[in-house]
Amino acid sequence: MTGNTHVVVIGGGYAGVMAANRLTQRDDVTVTLINPRPELVHRVRLHQLVGGSDDAVVAYQDVLSERVRLLVDTVTLINAAGRSVTLADGGVLAYDYLIYAVGSGSAEPSVPGAAGFAYPIASLEEARRLRAVLDATPATAPVTVVGAGPSGIETAAELAEQGRRVTLVCGGVLGPYLHTRGRRSVAKRLADLGVTVVDGTGTKVTAVTRDAVRLADGRELPSEVTVWTVGFGVPDLAARSGLSTDAVGRVLTDETLTSVDDERILAAGDSAAPSGLALRMSCLNATPLGARAADTVLSRLAGEQPEHLHQSFSAQCVSLGRGAGIYQFANRSDVAVPLYIGAGLAAKIKEAVCQGIPKHLSGEAHKPGSFSLHRMPGGVAKRRQLLRAHRAETPATPDGAGTPATADRAA
Repeated sequence: MTGNTHVVVIGGGYAGVMAANRLTQRDDVTVTLINPRPELVHRVRLHQLVGGSDDAVVAYQDVLSERVRLLVDTVTLINAAGRSVTLADGGVLAYDYLIYAVGSGSAEPSVPGAAGFAYPIASLEEARRLRAVLDATPATAPVTVVGAGPSGIETAAELAEQGRRVTLVCGGVLGPYLHTRGRRSVAKRLADLGVTVVDGTGTKVTAVTRDAVRLADGRELPSEVTVWTVGFGVPDLAARSGLSTDAVGRVLTDETLTSVDDERILAAGDSAAPSGLALRMSCLNATPLGARAADTVLSRLAGEQPEHLHQSFSAQCVSLGRGAGIYQFANRSDVAVPLYIGAGLAAKIKEAVCQGIPKHLSGEAHKPGSFSLHRMPGGVAKRRQLLRAHRAETPATPDGAGTPATADRAA
């Protein structure tokens, strides 16, 4: 295949694969996808990998267009001025456009002992390591899951369903995103599975040892295996390369997902912070953001004005073992509302979501341009309202950092 515009996509997750596939709409565009692994990590199934019910990987041949070149390597530096990336093997690859979709991973724990004695599960390698540890640990041994977001809840439920003794330490409330009604439903399901939920004040973890977890209120919980699901971080590649990032390290972009530093660089997925107001890290947002970034490139190549970002649908789907779950609806500000679906129906919805993600990617690979969830009507006005509120709450710093001025284009 030949072409005169080369687009490099860094990161082969949901956002990166969607972007790469979508770019193949034009015959004069060549696409290289750079990823450190030869297969797609199906992150929404990592808790199943820990529980032993899924391997949490998808073959790229099933979801990636034949017109996309897959390069199994790691980018160590982005040279924006020279429009090139440096690879771990020492090679240099030039680009005309770059889509930064490196995703997210486990945040570096600051709690004493957590780095040495707790097991994070945000990456494939971490989940596999924990799976091996659990396989070598008696089923009667106490397991403590720290963090009561979706990953913590799902992991606790998955392990408890296998008959393990699981304690879920919330460090505050159970499922902070959930509405009170949904939270009660989750708490009941966890109780039915035998999970001990430790929530409320004083439940932040202050130390992790080889066989215990210590809480702020002085309690010490026995724990032969401690699972750490607290917080996500993003790679520091963008910051090391001199690109403007937010405090977490996500690339600052305008509302077309274009870097505030360079119109040839775009960001999508968990590693993007459009107008300094990043969307919640989730597969729900990653795939549409990948499509939006690709559309921006295609619009520029066509001499057209790229559309602005608008996400018009928000929800959170959490599995509670293989037989139950919760589908929590939210408003257009991504705030949970009283409406939710629970029990077995929610489990079926979650499984449909898990199966649907590869299908969306495969569909785009075979018919580029067919994905349309990022174009659902109704999200633009709400996004503008959120941006105005965000700018009012975030004063600019003396050196000009903060919400990028280019965000005004969405107002």
